[in-house]
Amino acid sequence: MTHSKILRVAVDVPLSRLFDYLPPANAPLPPVGARVRVPFGRRRLTGLVVEHAARSELPSAKLKRADAGLDDAALLSADDLSLLSFASDYYHHPLGEVVAAALPLALRTGRPLYSASEQIVLTLGPDTDLDALARRAPRQAALLALLTEQAPAPVDADTLNRLLAGWRRPAQALRDKGLVRFETAPAEDRPDRVQTIAGPDLNADQAAAVDAVRGTDGFGAFVLDGVTGSGKTEVYLRLIETALNADRQVLVLVPEIGLTPQLVSRFEKRLGFKPAALHSSLSDSERHTAWRRARNATARLLVGTRSAVFTPMPKLGLVIVDEEHDHSFKQQESLRYSARDLAVIRAKRRNVPVVLGSATPTLEVLRQCEEGHYRRLRLPTRAGGAQPPSLRLVDLSRQVATDGISEPLCRAIETQLESGGQTLLFLNRRGYAPTLICSNCGFVAECHRCDARMTVHARHNELRCHHCGARRPIDTQCPKCTGTMRPLGEGTERLEQRLAERFPDARTLRIDSDSMQKKGAMETALAEARSGRANILVGTQMLSKGHHFPALSLVGIVNADQGLFGSDFRSAERLAQSIVQVAGRAGREQKPGTVLIQTAFPEHPFWARLLEAGYPGIAKDALAERRLAGWPPYTRLALLRASAHRRQDAAACLEFARAHLTELRYEELRVLGPVDAPLARKAGRYRLQLLLQSTRRNVLHAALSSLEPRLAESKTARRARWSIDVDPIQLF
Repeated sequence: MTHSKILRVAVDVPLSRLFDYLPPANAPLPPVGARVRVPFGRRRLTGLVVEHAARSELPSAKLKRADAGLDDAALLSADDLSLLSFASDYYHHPLGEVVAAALPLALRTGRPLYSASEQIVLTLGPDTDLDALARRAPRQAALLALLTEQAPAPVDADTLNRLLAGWRRPAQALRDKGLVRFETAPAEDRPDRVQTIAGPDLNADQAAAVDAVRGTDGFGAFVLDGVTGSGKTEVYLRLIETALNADRQVLVLVPEIGLTPQLVSRFEKRLGFKPAALHSSLSDSERHTAWRRARNATARLLVGTRSAVFTPMPKLGLVIVDEEHDHSFKQQESLRYSARDLAVIRAKRRNVPVVLGSATPTLEVLRQCEEGHYRRLRLPTRAGGAQPPSLRLVDLSRQVATDGISEPLCRAIETQLESGGQTLLFLNRRGYAPTLICSNCGFVAECHRCDARMTVHARHNELRCHHCGARRPIDTQCPKCTGTMRPLGEGTERLEQRLAERFPDARTLRIDSDSMQKKGAMETALAEARSGRANILVGTQMLSKGHHFPALSLVGIVNADQGLFGSDFRSAERLAQSIVQVAGRAGREQKPGTVLIQTAFPEHPFWARLLEAGYPGIAKDALAERRLAGWPPYTRLALLRASAHRRQDAAACLEFARAHLTELRYEELRVLGPVDAPLARKAGRYRLQLLLQSTRRNVLHAALSSLEPRLAESKTARRARWSIDVDPIQLF
């Protein structure tokens, strides 16, 4: 039936369609890009107007009316909506869920873009006895001291949440005493204070890279391929300064939360203002504010992790992706998007340059350089005259390792301690030990809900499953033969204990996701590491990415063989990236760096190639192998996953999908499976997968576009949870 005004709304539900509504009664027509509150079944949901239509396929009697418009003007621009629509189409994911992923929680739940800010104002009189108050009520005194530092300006609730946990109760007591009062004020976005501070002189390679990007008129994709310590961040800063001077905004994406404060601090010192930041360790209110400031262009520089790629920036002039090789840029749940790839798409659509920085570019990016789509800018030497670290192998078949640490590595650590140097031990495995095993019958403690072994966490005296989160006390006796259960293998917790025993006078600092759970713990630990107060650092991949530790001169890679015999076709690439990145933390100042790689297979050809030709040699060989084998980047992949409490339900879902894909008869499409996932059971659900492979991207997407609605309509598929992963980075 024809209607004069129909709202086509994206709603956060797992359905790949828009929903038609009549506009709100007695209210202005909500513009495209604005939010509306709509009835959806028995619920009231927040949706986004994507289109205005003259007619609907639904009869008028079935059209519901939107309850209310939530925004007077468009929240998202046409450019923003275009990027979200592309992500929905490319990753074959419902647009409503894509929109939800792009908005802060406050906006997803219908809160206004601008909200009143709760503030506390000091009304302290001159006769108040602060010393007496401190003796009677130290929490109240601490809050008064904080407010006094800021006086006469009020202090908002977000600031108090960050600086003084549990401030509300003492604040209420102070209010009752007439010492403070509560106020509300409209939230404001204050423009940044801009003050450019000159940086160090660029070397010839850095200057050439800066000139290449500056000389681009419109879009250009640049790969800043610089060895660790070559000064990539200085190149970023010069390009950011150029964009800011042209009154443009800059988006910088980083892979990990741990890198965000470090980069923000460095940018602040150089640029004279604090960039806006977006990452998961911020409060909902802080993310909302940063998002709004970027959208309003009062935040001229935004530094964020993966989801920041969707943030509206009307004056966008430059996009930077730091450590582009990092797997954290690929979302592994729900909307499985690559922030790196979307950053390139966004830059192209906005006609601005994008810079992808890495010391170990992915083979996909190197392939784009070979084909001329991206321009490769090389920084082959370290900045400031620092020399690259020397790499040596420690043969574990000839050397005894106690709790994972060989005697040559121990002696090297002793030498560093005597000379005042700092050591980093890298092991990408948290916990005390990966296995608890019976020394009598060989029984292994396994998770009851996953096909996985439980990890020993000795400090908490418990076993943990790193897949589903299950926990239970450590078994002291074997449940089968009553023999003694012992930990087997090493994790970072065990290394920390061993180092404390061997070097009791040294300060050992462990940095992994277990030890860094408290808010601010990562920033505190990194500050201690950078200052050199921590003599020995023990950590996972959290320590291998982009950090600069001036005193660090020795890196020990404890279990380098973890990725040597991986079943994934990307194993060699990932192992080389990991080693080169963590090795690059050593010797970044004047003291030369040394890297000891412990391996039980020193004769493996991988090591000879890495030591002789570095990452470029490994990448060259891997590209040649991929070409012959027909793997990415020479083909395109998509992975269809299904899970269910009964294995036959997940298998039936994928068999249905396979049958449909076979009926399509695409000659350039291979369908492999279905087979069990590598972790066949997780959290009580059985998991299977179906792999689609094609040399042509359009064929792959045509097949997925045909398959997706069939799965949504199939009763067989509804018995399982299924998902589509385009360009997957994890297969096995």
